[in-house]
Amino acid sequence: MKAKKTLTQAEVTAFCSQTAMLIQAGITPAESMGILLSDMKNDQGREIIQSIWDVCKKGSSFHEALESSGVFPDYCLRLIALGEESGNLDSCLQSLASYYEREENIRKNIKQAVSYPLIMIAMMFVVIYVLMSQVLPIFSQVFAELGSDMTGLAASLMHMGSTLNRYSGVMLGIICGLLVLYFAFTRIPALKKLKTRFLNWFPPTRGFYEKYACQRFASGLAMTFSSGIDTYTSLDMVAELVDNPRMQEQILACKERLRKGDNLSEALVDSQIFNNVHSRMVAIGFRSGNIDTVMQKIADAYEKETDERMQSIIAVLEPTLVIILSIIVGVILLSVILPLMGIMSSIG
Repeated sequence: MKAKKTLTQAEVTAFCSQTAMLIQAGITPAESMGILLSDMKNDQGREIIQSIWDVCKKGSSFHEALESSGVFPDYCLRLIALGEESGNLDSCLQSLASYYEREENIRKNIKQAVSYPLIMIAMMFVVIYVLMSQVLPIFSQVFAELGSDMTGLAASLMHMGSTLNRYSGVMLGIICGLLVLYFAFTRIPALKKLKTRFLNWFPPTRGFYEKYACQRFASGLAMTFSSGIDTYTSLDMVAELVDNPRMQEQILACKERLRKGDNLSEALVDSQIFNNVHSRMVAIGFRSGNIDTVMQKIADAYEKETDERMQSIIAVLEPTLVIILSIIVGVILLSVILPLMGIMSSIG
């Protein structure tokens, strides 16, 4: 955990959860920071908590102390500020802990789901490269000893393998460049936003990210409603979370319907954020006074749907990659073995 670098979702979860428990026990935010500081073993973590504690001891508000550290997400700071002003700081912190924990779990699931196909694709290219550059030349020598030459696909692939060997330095540079780009798009905030916008637009991933945006929308509203924040402010804050241009337009449309006098459930249907079933659940939640619970159930439903969709895609992708690899390897070997068997039979 480095100073002046935004905390990870797991670190925000741990901080908010521990602070919420201390505040719920009647301990002030400043005293809570002192307790956390005494238990902190990590040097960089101690530096952050120490800076927050120092600002709190000067009489500043808790959210100002957190903001001065420069490591908390803007959305987290805004919600804590609203919670502190409304007297619901402990509820806000607990809601934030739950929210960022779910976000971290989703991130891990996506990472795990994507890792296996990427490894399979990398292995597929390695196997094909080894066949073209190392195995086919051995068969070429066998053909030469039998007084013949490789022809057709096998010869083309062998020449391609020779070309790759000749320019192996260039290939290695390209691979290193792609790895640098990959880490840049996963580490640099501006590039991460660009990557997210592309995935939101790219047809094969657009549907998944739209469901993911609905999940973040419902989860964000559950968090803000449980913290006692009004509907308009909640919609403004959640619009920053979804990170989906289409969803942000729908939220603006939803706010416009609310200004015209529609209730939230009607506005959600008209703006096409939720379907009729989920919108009826929202209406029932308002009538019963359990809107935060209803929103969390909707978020859980979307989370389950996105997880099932992701798993179904992976379930199809994994055997497909294995089949493609098997077919490619089989075609390469057959393009050599069949002519070789023909030569051997003619000799016999």
